[in-house]
Order: sequence, then structure tokens, then C-alpha cells
Amino acid sequence: MRIVIIGNGKLGYAIARKLAADGHSIVVVDRNEKHLSATLNDIDVSGILGSGVDRSVLEEAGVPDAQVLIAATQSDETNIIVSILANKLGAAHTIARVREPEYARTADMLRPEMGPGINVNPELEAAEEISRIFRFPSALRIDFFSHGRVEIIEMAVGEKSPLDGLRLSDFSSVVKAKVLVCTVHRGDRVFIPGGDFVLQAGDRISITGALRDVNLFFKRVGYTNKKVKNVMIVGGGRIGYYLARILEDVGMDVKLLESDPDRCRRLARLLTKTTVVQCDGTDQSLLLEEGIADVDGLAALTGLDEENVIISMYAQSLGVSKVVTKINHITFGGILEKAGIDCVVTPHNITTHNVCRYVRALKNSQDSSFETLISLVDGRAEAIEFRVGNSFAGNHVPLKELRLKPDILIGIITRQNKTLYPTGDDCILPGDNIVVVTTRQGIDEIGDILA
Repeated sequence: MRIVIIGNGKLGYAIARKLAADGHSIVVVDRNEKHLSATLNDIDVSGILGSGVDRSVLEEAGVPDAQVLIAATQSDETNIIVSILANKLGAAHTIARVREPEYARTADMLRPEMGPGINVNPELEAAEEISRIFRFPSALRIDFFSHGRVEIIEMAVGEKSPLDGLRLSDFSSVVKAKVLVCTVHRGDRVFIPGGDFVLQAGDRISITGALRDVNLFFKRVGYTNKKVKNVMIVGGGRIGYYLARILEDVGMDVKLLESDPDRCRRLARLLTKTTVVQCDGTDQSLLLEEGIADVDGLAALTGLDEENVIISMYAQSLGVSKVVTKINHITFGGILEKAGIDCVVTPHNITTHNVCRYVRALKNSQDSSFETLISLVDGRAEAIEFRVGNSFAGNHVPLKELRLKPDILIGIITRQNKTLYPTGDDCILPGDNIVVVTTRQGIDEIGDILA
């Protein structure tokens, strides 16, 4: 597909890198020559120096013939205007980054003028992910399929966990819960495990199962699932605001710390159920004074990665049971794991995934079996939902007899609004939706899973 990206910041670059790796033809437009040159040297894309609100620049970038225009500049107003211009020039779909709450409402109202597409909000999407983590504190990450009916949960295997040394063929008999291990991330490798796979301490695993079984699983293996009732948010930027609003709505007690007095006054007006405190969230004595040692959860959301890491490490040292750390530089990932910080959220990574999922769906025809896509293990594995048609060669064949390509696992079957976590004796039937977990590339149709 021909895709034009306006804006070469962290988000624009991350989207360009992922879409180029997926084989799309990418043109990046930006006004900063130095940054644009660095991107062109780093990834296989074309570049045009100029402004996205300049019609001649858009025409030079090929917007009239583009399947997708992605407006990812730092300015909400610019992104809305660019999307409207692109739609009028003939772009088939537009995706606009809109972050401020006021502009988000405006962009929703102007979506008909912006053409077919979606608006994305990295800060809101990050806040939603953090809120899911607080609602299921044993997890490192939670993703949803089938309109929220199916969950894939990422968790860590601890040093003294009963999972350490457990062979997956013995998994069900030991944990006595119907939970399926979909992926295992060990060191630099990602596995789609079979029955002979043996788990080790330090593994990060993705599991799925019915909510009752998942809760039973966590209980049986000794993982705490203590509910988070009160949360401290350090940093009152957009993510902090969105997160506080979401947590207010689900009934949690929220205290938000922000150093800027004007921002505090505004947040206090907008967040009627949140306690907003003006103070320096990096000051340990002030954190103690505000009750950090007594909260169930903490989100470190300042504008500096280094501050968020320090705040998180301090909270963990005080025994805060669930700590979430926002970082912007994805290269910090390995360092954070070694420091014991395993629950990390990177806003532009979340939005990159959502944009690529939308593009992936567009790439497939309307007759395609492709439904939706979740990126797992930092994009190194995928969980793909397909709907099953009458022509699928695997229909009515027990899964234990189905010849699948290597590194493919059928994790979930949804049938007539009921979710099945299949065994080898189950069969796929026409009309089912199935979730396939894989590390393979090029799985775009349900037939691609068969050997």
C-alpha cells in the first residue's frame, strides 16, 4: 500500500519503521531536514522536506493516490487540517493523531470531512492500558479480542514460582485451571511453546483462559491478585489526566501529584473526585508525606524517563504492590528489566501498534477472513483473529490432527458468542472466530496457517 506520513517525530518514525518492515511504500514528510535525513538513512522510506498543510507538498508526496494518510505532527490542529486536505485531494483513508481532550471532540465531529479513517490518541491509549493493569494487578499487560470477551494476559515467572521448571504437558494437572500458555519470552528469544517446553524463572509468558480460570490459576500458583483500590499518579500531563478520569469512573481513590501550579488548578477543576496536590513528585520526603507507602498502585508519568524510573524504584522499595512506569525511549527496556521494573508503558508504541493494526485490516479485502490483530512481546509475535468460512480446509478436523505450519498455535475459538479454550479433540467449524498466535510473518488469511 502507498502510505504518506506527515510528521517525523517519535510516533511518525515508529509508524514508518513498522509499516516499511511490513512491505508498504512509505513517504515521510517533515520540515526538519536533519531529522528527515536521519530517518531516510535508517529505514527504507522516501522523504519530502516541507509542511503538511502545503497542498503542493501533499501532491508531491502522492497524497491523491495514497491508500492511507497518517497525520502525526505535534500539533492537533495541523493533523486535523492535513487530514481534511488529504481527503479533498483523494486519499482513501486518513489517520490523525489528536491528543488534547478539546480537540479530540472536534476531530470526532469533523471525521466526515476528514474522510474514512480513525483518530488516535497516544496519551489516552496509554492511560487505558495502565488502567487495565491496575484492574488486574498480577498482569504486566492485558489485550482483548472479540469485543472484550477474550483476554490475553502477559505475566512473569518468578524465582520461587511453582511454574519454574514446569513442563507444559503437566501444566493443567499442576495448576488445575484451564489456562493456555500462548508465548514465552526468554532472553532474546520468543517461543510458541509445545507440550515439551519447560518454563523457567525469568520467562515472560502470555496466557489466555476464561476469567474464572485465570483467577484460579493466579491463586493456585501463588500470585497475588489483590485489588488496587487507591492509586498515586505522579505527573499531571495528558496521560495523568486521562488515567485519573478513567480510575475515577471505576471507583478507585486517586491522588495526583503535579509540580506546575497552573496545571494543578486546571486538573482540580476537571477531576472532581481526584485529590490534586501541587508538589515535586521526585522528592522522596514529599512522596512519603503524601502517602506513597500506603497506596496499592503507582503510575510514574512525568515527562522524563529518568525521573519515572527513580520514582518507580522508590515505590517498589516501599512495597507498593503495582507500579507502572512510562518511558518514551524504547531502548531502555532491557535496562529496566534488570532494575526490576517490568511493567512499562510506551505511548507511541501503543499507538504504532493500533495504526498498523488498522492498516493491516485495510490491506485485506472485504472478503478476507482477517478480523483483528494484537501485537505481543514487543511486536515479535502476533495474535490474529480470523473468522472461519465454509471453504477453510481445516473445518471439522480435530486440532490434534490439523497440520499447522511451525510456530503457530490456535489459542481461542469463539462460537455463537461462547468462548472456547480448545483441546486437541476440539474442531474448528464454519462461522467460528479463532485466535491464532504466531511468530511467523505473512499470516494474512486463515488458510495461511495450514502446512
